[in-house]
Amino acid sequence: MKKKSTNNLQETRSSNNISQKELAEKVNVSIQTIQSIEKGKYKPSDSLAFNIANSLNKEVTDIFS
Repeated sequence: MKKKSTNNLQETRSSNNISQKELAEKVNVSIQTIQSIEKGKYKPSDSLAFNIANSLNKEVTDIFS
């Protein structure tokens, strides 16, 4: 059984007042990808995690553990 990845993407995104759609467009992925990451069903690649963090003006370690 695959372990859920832990992150606080939803909280970080919400606190930056950015919708899932806006974030998805910024990092060039589908909204479904953002939703899956937030639910812990999908672990982003290192480059995607970096792009997400960069788009939210955070460090990768601030969002993903």
